[in-house]
Amino acid sequence: MRHSEDYQAILSLLIEQRTCASMTQAEVARALKKPQSFVSKYERGERRLDFAETVALCKVFRIDPRWLLSEFMKRKSGTDV
Repeated sequence: MRHSEDYQAILSLLIEQRTCASMTQAEVARALKKPQSFVSKYERGERRLDFAETVALCKVFRIDPRWLLSEFMKRKSGTDV
């Protein structure tokens, strides 16, 4: 499935945060009480995340959802928000 450029950018940020947190897909899945395939599918773009799931991921990565939005907007515009 091909998602919009903006959605791909958000996925990239989430993948980057998982890596920064030194977490495997399996560890993220355990924290969310989901199967590992859930993480794999959203990272590959086979499954679309809803807002509540995105916020849950932010909690797992110990980042503020507002930071995620701000970072997305900053990268999109190329300036600080």
